[in-house]
Order: sequence, then C-alpha cells, then structure tokens
Amino acid sequence: MKTIENIKIIGADTGYGNIKHASGVFPTGITAYDTAPVFNGNILKYENIYYRIGEGHKPFVADKATDNDFYILTLAAIAQELNQFGITSADVHNVHIAAGLPLAWVKTQRENFRKYLMRNKSVQFEFNGKVYSINFVGCSIFPQGYPAIISRLNEMSGSNILADIGNGTMNIMYLNDGKAVERQCWTEKLGVNQCMISAQNAVMDSTGVKIDNSIIENILRTGTADIAPKYRDIIITTARKYSDKIFETLRKYEYNPDLIKLYIVGGGGCIFRNFGEYDCDRVTIINDICATVKGYEQIAYAALRREMYGT
Repeated sequence: MKTIENIKIIGADTGYGNIKHASGVFPTGITAYDTAPVFNGNILKYENIYYRIGEGHKPFVADKATDNDFYILTLAAIAQELNQFGITSADVHNVHIAAGLPLAWVKTQRENFRKYLMRNKSVQFEFNGKVYSINFVGCSIFPQGYPAIISRLNEMSGSNILADIGNGTMNIMYLNDGKAVERQCWTEKLGVNQCMISAQNAVMDSTGVKIDNSIIENILRTGTADIAPKYRDIIITTARKYSDKIFETLRKYEYNPDLIKLYIVGGGGCIFRNFGEYDCDRVTIINDICATVKGYEQIAYAALRREMYGT
C-alpha cells in the first residue's frame, strides 16, 4: 500500500490461481453462504451474504466482470492489505485501486473492468469480524506482468521479452531498450493450471490414482514432495514437458535465446526454476509473486503525484 495525501493506493492482482496484494497472497477461491459459516477464517460479509475466501476454485473466465466473484475477492485483498498496516477500524478510508488485465485484453476490457471495480463509490463490509468502510476515489488498470519489471527497465538494453506466467494465461511482451513494443504483445491460454491438469492426468493414466492438486502444486513450487517416487517422477516429468512447451510457444513469437534476454514473472516462474533448462545469464526469473501488484501501486502513485503536484 502507498499513501498520497489522504488516499491509500492499494493494488489487487486478480489472478486465476491467486489474488495478490502487496503484502500477501491467497487462493482465487470463493464460496457463498446465506448464513454465517460454522468455522471461522477468511470470512467476508457483504450485503448480508457470507463468503469464505480462498475456498474452492474459480474457473477460468475470459471476462472477469461476468460475475461478482472478482469484486468480492478484491474487497478481501483490500481488507488484508489494510489489516497488514494495522488499519482495522470502521473509519472511512479513501482508496484508489490499482489492478490489471492480461496484455491482449487490457485495451478492450479496461473501461468495463474499471467500472466493475468502481461500481460502488462507497462500500462497507466485514472481514474476519472487522468492519471496513471504503470510499473508492479512483481506479487504474494496467497490463499484467509489465509492472513487475519497471524497476529493471534501465538494465534492459537491446531486445528483451517478458513472459508473465499465471495460473490461467501466459502474457508475452517484447521490450526494446526497456520500452514496451505494443504491437508485440500476446496472451496465450497456457498457464500453470494446464500443467497441473496434465500432471494429474498423467498420474491417473500411469497408476490409476487420482492425486490431489495440493500435492502437485507443492512439487511445482518446491521441486519435491514427501510422496512415493513413482508419483513424484511422473509429476516432475510433466513439469519438464510444460517448461519445454513454454519455450516452444515463445519461439513461435520469434524468441531466440542467443539474441533476446528473457524475463519470467508470475507463479509459473517456480516451474522454470525447479525443472527448466536455460542459461541463467540469459534468463531472469523474478521470484516475488507480488512483484506485479507492487508495480501497479508504484505506477499509480507516480501518476497521482504528477496529477497533484506536477512532478
């Protein structure tokens, strides 16, 4: 979170696998209840409906404004970020949202998504028993991935390519001497979830066992898990094939590792770190999963500062 005057700039990176705010991350899951759930923990109450945040799995949708889920998840991200700074009272807070959309969709969906997030100028809700009162005073929508590397633009001489690998999509962007090339931006439906589905199917085909996604996720994130080698080896083999598929897709867009440096951001970076074959001098993996949302806040802060002070 960044603050300018009496405005709190709070970023929300609404991914298909995880929701990120500058201080944390939680799964993109949401389940609604008409009455208060029996068990506490990550419960958001809004308009007399109770939502357990992080429960279930949000299916992939090309347009995030098609239902209320991403709006509720954004409120949860705002509450968690405020709570991280010890701001939990019912005082009214002026909030400027900084969010993003996949590269290929940001042009066509930006205004609709901004209206979606700004649907209520004022909102009051409860999260884990604490009341939050928010005045939404603005909303900035950025292309996903790019904000994660803005602090590195000065080091990007020559041709570079950014691959933002999320749960549902991979966003690809070319940069020449640190400047984004707008005509060379693409979105592929080749996110980490495709790797997880392939791994689960491979284990089922080979052993007849349905393996839990949490085990697969742990292996992708850490490189191993405390399970029998016959299952672990299948998942690792699938992860290596997925890594190869990413490079194959990048080559489709004329990526040449001898000529172009590659920057990888997003949750998929851990798969490359653990299972990929690449030249460390030519490929940079940004491990901070919250890097993009921190970039959202940084860019929004700079824009508001220019607007207020002309600098």
